[in-house]
Amino acid sequence: MKILILCTGNSCRSQMAEGFLKSFDKNLAVYSAGTKPTNQVHPKVLEVMAELDIDLSPNKPKSVNQFLEDSFDYVITVCGGAKESCPMFTGNVKHRLHIGFEDPANITGTDSEITTEFRKIRNQIKTTFFEFYLKIENPSN
Repeated sequence: MKILILCTGNSCRSQMAEGFLKSFDKNLAVYSAGTKPTNQVHPKVLEVMAELDIDLSPNKPKSVNQFLEDSFDYVITVCGGAKESCPMFTGNVKHRLHIGFEDPANITGTDSEITTEFRKIRNQIKTTFFEFYLKIENPSN
């Protein structure tokens, strides 16, 4: 099973989704990318994922262009805000899904408030992607 998760910057939501899917099943081939990748994974993502023993510190944002020649069982977009346009993937894909989340990188406030919102979105991603994982593992359910 080969899965690509897309968003714009590949610094927050897609990185978290990739980390969770890999933690659910080491046999899944999971990748994430963005249409306009940032320079690094957001530091708050590293922090809140480490709280759940998922180390994303080796990860780097990647361009979707490096995956255009690949085939995927699933390509999932995770952009959520009205200000964002979801990237399109033109490669060979069996299933395309959209599972939207707000972008935690846009959150403002105190450090504590920002961390709380990152955790909230992290938890939403974990729950939603675990449900997705259960469906692909047991398609008859």
